[in-house]
Amino acid sequence: MRGKRVLVRVDFNVPVNEAGEITDDSRIRLSLPTINYLREQGAAVIACSHFGRPGGKVVDKERLTPMRRRLGELLGAEVLDAGGPAGPQPARVATAMKAGQVALLENLRFDPGEEKNDDVFAASLASLADIYVDDAFAAAHRAHASVVGVANRLPAVAGLLMAREIEMLSAALNASARPAIAIVGGAKVADKIQVLTHIAPRMDALLIGGGMVAAFFKAKGMGSGKTDVTPAEVEAAERLLAASKPAVLLPADVLVATVFSADAKAQTVAASAVPADALILDIGPQARKAYAAEIARSRAVIWNGPMGVFEWPQFAEGTKAVAQAVAANRAATTVVGGGSTAEVVERMGLRDRFTHVSTGGGASLEFLEGKVLPGVAALLDRS
Repeated sequence: MRGKRVLVRVDFNVPVNEAGEITDDSRIRLSLPTINYLREQGAAVIACSHFGRPGGKVVDKERLTPMRRRLGELLGAEVLDAGGPAGPQPARVATAMKAGQVALLENLRFDPGEEKNDDVFAASLASLADIYVDDAFAAAHRAHASVVGVANRLPAVAGLLMAREIEMLSAALNASARPAIAIVGGAKVADKIQVLTHIAPRMDALLIGGGMVAAFFKAKGMGSGKTDVTPAEVEAAERLLAASKPAVLLPADVLVATVFSADAKAQTVAASAVPADALILDIGPQARKAYAAEIARSRAVIWNGPMGVFEWPQFAEGTKAVAQAVAANRAATTVVGGGSTAEVVERMGLRDRFTHVSTGGGASLEFLEGKVLPGVAALLDRS
């Protein structure tokens, strides 16, 4: 690496408030090991990231200025403004950089060529460096110019965070420690059916939560309330229930309400007594205890998807109970599959109590579905 310029794809798509202030810098912090390793090896680092959905146009409120400032604070060193993301400024900055220096390109999605995986834009990015490092697992499911196009033009390898994501998710899917369980929630079976199908044969038990329990209730001939359930979802649930492995655990009771609202009047009912005019919005107290007991005896846990509408306090207790139970099991390898589940863990301050919390939302979901991620397939060390 010494004397080389390295283009590092990071994920600085962090939450920012109306005042332009970063409200959660964890993704920036997670990029530090790779950036610091490269600096220590004598490389000049040109970082690049997308932010928001500017649609190929320059949008001032979606500039990476706050991210560049925060990265500099965390590194304790100036982070150069490389401009661009295309045009003459990035090349001028990159050419003048010295070993150990760090620069950040402007929002990649300001250029329409990014999301189109345009050859010209990819070549422009590749011209800035000698080596490409992809440390943005959260973008690995996108065949974009900064993810795939550059990797086809430079020696391309995984960064430390990318490698850990792949290693931990792979280890969770292929756990040798038993029993291994998967906790799967979310609104609809359709959103997670590929995940369920792919991971089920590898697990000893599936714990089902969220709105998708309605499809499983219906598959068992029970009432599902007025939660929207398609015939295809019921068929998928029936297949999983009919399989000899894994055991499918459904909530013994659920929280329901007749309207989808944060302040709706909620009631706890048995799984066999869901009113026809009710929506299933969380798992109930009995289910929380049963799921916690199953989690406690497990030695490998994958969790993807909340148990209810966790954004609303009265329907967040199931998700909180599961989070606390998984965090309390120090004997197990525990992996959170990104997205809203990672948001829950962060919000509860439990990140450090899990073996791994994925930074990927869509990427971790597709990985758990068994799909090949374009951003991983393009790397020299993809194996």
